Amino acid sequence: MKGSPFPSAGRLAAGGGGRLVLPVVLCATFVQLLNVTVAQIAAPAIRADLGAGSGAVQLILAGYTLTYACLLITAARLGDRYGYHRLFVWGTVVFISGSVAAAGAPDASFLIAARLVQGAGSGLVAPQVLSIIQVAVPAARRPRALGLFGATMGVASLAGPLIGGLLVGADPFGLGWRSVFLVTAAVALVPLAGAIVLPPARGAAGQRVDGVGALLTTVGFGALVLPLALGGEAGWPWWTWATLAVSAVALGCFALTLPHRPDPLVHPSLFRDRRARAGVLLVFVFNSGVPSFTYLLFLHLQSAIGYPALTAALTSAPFAAAAVLGSRGAPAAARRHGAAVLTVSALVLAGTALALAPLIGTAAGRWAALPVLALGGAAFGAFTASVFAAVLARVDGSAAGSVSGLLPTAQQLGGSIGVAAAGLVYFAPAAGPDAAFRHAMIYEAAVFTVTALISLRMRDRNRPAAPRADAARAAGRPEHLERELREAPGGEVAGR
Repeated sequence: MKGSPFPSAGRLAAGGGGRLVLPVVLCATFVQLLNVTVAQIAAPAIRADLGAGSGAVQLILAGYTLTYACLLITAARLGDRYGYHRLFVWGTVVFISGSVAAAGAPDASFLIAARLVQGAGSGLVAPQVLSIIQVAVPAARRPRALGLFGATMGVASLAGPLIGGLLVGADPFGLGWRSVFLVTAAVALVPLAGAIVLPPARGAAGQRVDGVGALLTTVGFGALVLPLALGGEAGWPWWTWATLAVSAVALGCFALTLPHRPDPLVHPSLFRDRRARAGVLLVFVFNSGVPSFTYLLFLHLQSAIGYPALTAALTSAPFAAAAVLGSRGAPAAARRHGAAVLTVSALVLAGTALALAPLIGTAAGRWAALPVLALGGAAFGAFTASVFAAVLARVDGSAAGSVSGLLPTAQQLGGSIGVAAAGLVYFAPAAGPDAAFRHAMIYEAAVFTVTALISLRMRDRNRPAAPRADAARAAGRPEHLERELREAPGGEVAGR
């Protein structure tokens, strides 16, 4: 890149810097997903320290997801326009600023604003991570890289409650809940410093960002996430249903006008690509089960059984630890068995939910539940480590860029809808807390069973390899980035 202070793609590969690209972007992914769940454990301490009401606490937790989900699709296109490296750095700076502000928040209103800033930073960064992997990792290594990406997302989501419980329980330097946000700021400094090794790809100067589409998706996703996050606690008042109606109208207008826009945020070919459609739906449905599963487990352990935050976090530790092991073995299993890994993992998770329901109610049963949680964690790790590679590996080239933006969007929206639905099931009239938990686990088993059925559509079909002239599109690379990589000394980044 002419005039750039960063090394060109070819020099990056030749100097070995390309091997650092993946750790840098995965570290950014880790801290983004960690921040979704780490604050949940700190919520009681935040409420007590700041005197926040239940509605304010819900906004503190939901504010991050709100701006995160709203910006993902637009940020993907902004990365194409202005360069992935630039958006990655900007977003990380915004995230760190929000984290430091959250740690120093004097009251609940300030903390809510800081969480919105944090979410905006993560929303800018998340799509760039997939795009950078597509650009900077050679095709032969890309399935493994995408597997590590999925595993990182899964482990980060599970590590949040554990890390939050440890920090709140340890109360380092008397910081209490504030240490949770300082830790995320400190971790985010690593990808910010490491951004120097990322490929400094130029944006497409002639490519425009669809402003109307960006407005419709922002309003639509925001009006969807907000009532889902706050409705259950508020008793689903009229405004939640009105907001959901606004979301339906905005997203409906976006979908109907999409084929007629010169520079659409989502490429219309996505809707013609069977694998892309199934992949986005698969991620959405799976994530309507997993975050709600861990949410229900922590909720039941703390509210019904009376475990403190740290004990509840340690009880779930086998699930998180086994997820790491499952993710490590997933690439080899996926190479041998393909999408069957997704199907089997989803069915094991369904069985885990059904087996957990009768065990969690007694002290002896909770000890017996630990190996069940470990089995479910291994299945969870295998699924998350495989799903992104399975979706992106053979998506038609013209749809790959849009899928890169839609996958994290589907993940966040699925999580929001799943937590709301699971909460409705758990808090529905029941004979007691154990019966409520059993009903919720039936919901989880149903979600994971549907996930297994959808994964059957991810099975490979025989298809010819993409010609070399179509390599950029098959890899999901915008043409201007492919030209830059061809023109740079050494060709591909990170790998030859």
